[in-house]
Amino acid sequence: MTDNVKPWIFTASCVSTLGTVDVVTRYMAQAGHYVEEILSFDDKASSRFFIRIEFRPNPQGFNVDEFNLEFAPRAEKFAMQWQLTEPNHRTRVAIMVSKYDHCLNDLLYRYRTGQLNIEVPLIISNHPDLENLARWHDIPYYHLPITPESKLEQEQKMVSLLDDYDVELVVLARYMQVLSPWLCDQLEGRAINIHHSLLPGFKGARPYHQAWEKGVKMVGATAHYINNDLDEGPIIAQGIQEVGHAQYPEELVAKGQDIERITLFNAVKHHIEKRVFLSGGRTIVLSH
Repeated sequence: MTDNVKPWIFTASCVSTLGTVDVVTRYMAQAGHYVEEILSFDDKASSRFFIRIEFRPNPQGFNVDEFNLEFAPRAEKFAMQWQLTEPNHRTRVAIMVSKYDHCLNDLLYRYRTGQLNIEVPLIISNHPDLENLARWHDIPYYHLPITPESKLEQEQKMVSLLDDYDVELVVLARYMQVLSPWLCDQLEGRAINIHHSLLPGFKGARPYHQAWEKGVKMVGATAHYINNDLDEGPIIAQGIQEVGHAQYPEELVAKGQDIERITLFNAVKHHIEKRVFLSGGRTIVLSH
């Protein structure tokens, strides 16, 4: 196989039944597409099958419409839903942030250096503090302050902006506002949030300080899709690190922020690489 040909990504799901892998791989072979990587999972809890394939197309030529037309009758008897993602597709990502900049900085660095194959057409914030950072990256920054009276109007502006910029994914990089049920419905399946994971569940202001007072022994973070249950959406990635009595609150905050940015990066990467599938209220992440 030629090394300069980038792989396409094929993802699909269907009811668990005999022949699901065969119908895909047999078609790939007959069409002359070389399978580089194949990951699959049969979810016994939901009786759903999930598959992700990276493949190099037939060197004689490749046409998406032709692929779909030829594969459709084979997939029909499995009621299989599938998607093709072209090489180097750059997912259009809107970042929402408040005042903490660690997750935003990390995402923009990985965007700038090519570690994340994304475009960031805009940043939305309820505070003006990080506008200079956005300007340095030449990214439009929209300051939409939130009050109880303006919340609905501002959220409607957000959705309008996301439509105007053709946004595919929204990342809440420590956006410290509770989204309304209406906005959660608008963003279902295409918005990722990050928050600290501390046990017991320290809520409200200064959670790391609360944890320190209880002698916390580990800090962590969870990245998940948003839904109408606050911080309880389907989980994509998690991170954790042990700490001890020698760490004071400020050190816990720093360690926690490190885990938050790495966990959020992993979740975004999984999503844009089409590795995440929803199976009811949980996620299937087809990763190594």
